[in-house]
Amino acid sequence: MDLEPVIGLEIHAQLLTKSKIFCGCAAKFGAPPNTHGCPVCLGLPGALPVLNRRVVEMAMLAGFALDCTINKQSIFARKNYFYPDLPKGYQISQYDMPLCENGRVAIDVAGESKEVRITRVHLEEDAGKLVHDQDEDSLFDVNRCGTPLIEIVTEPDIRSPAEAYACLMAIKRILDYLQVCDCTMEEGSLRCDANVSVRPRGREKLGTKTEVKNMNSFRGVEKALSYELERQRDVIDAGGVIEQQTYLWNPDTNRTVPMRTKEEAHDYRYFPDPDLVPLVVDEQWRERVRSILPELPAHRYQRFIEEYGLTTEHGAILSETRVVAEYFEACIQAGTQPKPAATWVMGEVLRATKEKHVAPSSLHVTPTRLAALLKLVEKGTISAQVAKKVFDAVEESDREPEEIVKERGLAQISDTGALRQTVEKVLNDNPEAVKRYLGGEKKLLGFFVGRTMKATKGNGNPKEINKIVGELLG
Repeated sequence: MDLEPVIGLEIHAQLLTKSKIFCGCAAKFGAPPNTHGCPVCLGLPGALPVLNRRVVEMAMLAGFALDCTINKQSIFARKNYFYPDLPKGYQISQYDMPLCENGRVAIDVAGESKEVRITRVHLEEDAGKLVHDQDEDSLFDVNRCGTPLIEIVTEPDIRSPAEAYACLMAIKRILDYLQVCDCTMEEGSLRCDANVSVRPRGREKLGTKTEVKNMNSFRGVEKALSYELERQRDVIDAGGVIEQQTYLWNPDTNRTVPMRTKEEAHDYRYFPDPDLVPLVVDEQWRERVRSILPELPAHRYQRFIEEYGLTTEHGAILSETRVVAEYFEACIQAGTQPKPAATWVMGEVLRATKEKHVAPSSLHVTPTRLAALLKLVEKGTISAQVAKKVFDAVEESDREPEEIVKERGLAQISDTGALRQTVEKVLNDNPEAVKRYLGGEKKLLGFFVGRTMKATKGNGNPKEINKIVGELLG
């Protein structure tokens, strides 16, 4: 039977606010356990939540970027379930009246474009964290309780694990450009669950779905969905029936493991939270947030290609994250031509950020310094090969490129008289090679250039050396 995959994603993104969604506790990741908690986080009697305005604005930015309608009124509800990481016994979320609805995101897979519809973008609080590997009992950390989340829910428009990966990456890029989430799946700031089913190709009715959780890497999402789809196909081919369950992805064994029977919405007994008034977004507030919406990655990618003449591959790499894109454009504003800037940002700059685990903006090689370095290459003061050494020296010493070139005597020798004398000596020292060259072995030109470069300790101007060797060998 030809079975078609049907996938919908639920993406939870922690918002980069200083404080939590309903209290003043710090929302920063990595603090010692149980140091960021209060009566509101713990749901103690008499504690009342107060909505963080900045959380709403970040969610609205995400809604605008995903082409959603921002609803004038939305309601917070209590989602009731009992689990050790939820001290209140319920989670404050939005259910039937979310902040943002009816959006879309464009994806591209193997050169084919399509749109995935966004059902909703709603606000909610995160649960706490259970630690299972430090004691014989599970330990509870309250720090994450109340951390602000947006949940982005797609329609079941995704037809392959590759499309699911592309959709997740497209949304991740948008959140990165908005600077509302750091999108680190390994730290849990971006989490993705998937509803997965199969159906005979051409049939409209959806099959029974399972939910896959614990996919803690971007490629892990694609692997988990591939496995779960294959598992469902095997069950149906064997005459079995898919049960509506929640599965956990185990990255060590590369398989999904049953966790529990999947709940329906009515199991959570949603009802409006009596401690929170309806959230009302007037036109003035909505337009003020819309006015700070930055250029989004798809538009910047297209502009890089059209404005700077970049290839599609280079445009994709340089527009992948906002910090890299801004560094690249800052280099151009500092006087570098687009193509050399692209080459150096994709090469030396990204290498340095990976080695030092920092953003481009934290490098000592600022866009201004990189522009100054490339001007030295353009003027022939140093060669491109020497420039790479100067780049590392600038990064290590936090000094200007010109200072390092002067101090270390790295300036390129372009004096044709001095270079001619060096080339003549190389030719005189290698008469057999000269004879072979004149006999037709033209590839020996590189040998003479290399020997001359060595004699000048790498500081000879390669263009001038090539020219002089060619003249002397006639």
